[in-house]
Amino acid sequence: MELGISLALFLALFTAIFSFGVATFAPASAIGARLRTLAGKNTQVEDKPDIQERLEQALEPISRRLPKSPTEVSKSRVLLMQAGYREQRHLNIYFGIRGLLALTGASWVLMTGLWLRSALLLIMVPAFGYFLPRFLLKRKVSSRQKTIKLALPDALDLTVISVEAGLGLDQAILRVGQDLEHVHPQLSEEFGLMNLEMRAGKARAEALRNLAGRTGVDDIRVLVAVLLQTDRFGTSISQALRVHSDALRTERRQRAEEAAAKTTIKMIPVLVFFVFPAMFAVALGPALIHMYRVLLPVVQK
Repeated sequence: MELGISLALFLALFTAIFSFGVATFAPASAIGARLRTLAGKNTQVEDKPDIQERLEQALEPISRRLPKSPTEVSKSRVLLMQAGYREQRHLNIYFGIRGLLALTGASWVLMTGLWLRSALLLIMVPAFGYFLPRFLLKRKVSSRQKTIKLALPDALDLTVISVEAGLGLDQAILRVGQDLEHVHPQLSEEFGLMNLEMRAGKARAEALRNLAGRTGVDDIRVLVAVLLQTDRFGTSISQALRVHSDALRTERRQRAEEAAAKTTIKMIPVLVFFVFPAMFAVALGPALIHMYRVLLPVVQK
C-alpha cells in the first residue's frame, strides 16, 4: 500500500515538474514568454507550436545526450521504418522516451529509498524503463507486418487484373495502391512510396528492394525476387503473379488450419485450472456436504 502511494505521488510530482519545464522552456510557451518579459528579454514569437512539437522539443535534448552506438541507431531506425515511422524526429522521440523512462525509474527508486533495501533495483527499474519502448516498438512492427501479409494476396489479385487489362507493372502497382487506400492502408502506403521512388528516378529493381526492406515481410521479399526474376528472363508477369498469389492463399489457409489445430492444446490449461475445478465443485459439492453431515456424528461417537 505504501509503495503504491509513493509511486502515485512520485508520478504526479514528476509529471507536474516535467510539464512546467516544457511549458517554461519551449520557445512559444506563454509561461516562458511571461518569464522572458519579466527578465527584459525579447518575447516576440511567430508561430505557436502545438503540444506534440513541445514534447519533441523537450525530448530532443535527452535523445542527444543519450549514449548510442551506430549499430543501435541503425537497428532502431530500421525498426521505426518497419513500424511506419520514417522521419528523423521519430528517431529522436524514440530515444528521448527511452532516456526519459530510464531517468524516471532511477529517480523513483532513489526518492522512495528502495535502493537501500536492494541495490539491484537501481539497475533493474531504469533498465526496464529503457527497454520497454523497444519491446512495444517490436510489437508494433509485428502487428504491421501481419496486416501487410494478410493484405498481400488481395493486392496481387488486383495487380494481375490490372496487368491483364493492359497496364504496365508500375502503373498497375500505383492503381492497386490507390484502390487499397481505405481497405489496406499500410500496404497502400508502401506501394505509394515505391511509386514515388520510381518517379524520383530510382530503378524498379532498387525500388522493389527498398519495399522489401521497409516492410520486413518475408512474403514481400519472395514477391520482389519473383518480379526481378520475371523481369530478367522476360517471362509473363501476370502468370508469375497469379501463381504467386495462389501460393500465398494456400499458405494463408495452412496458417489458419495450423492456428485452429493449436487451439485444442491451448485450451487444456484453461480446462484443467479453471473449468474442471468449478465443475467438480458443482457436481461433488452437495454430495461431500451431505457425507460430512452424516459421517461427522458417527466419527464423533
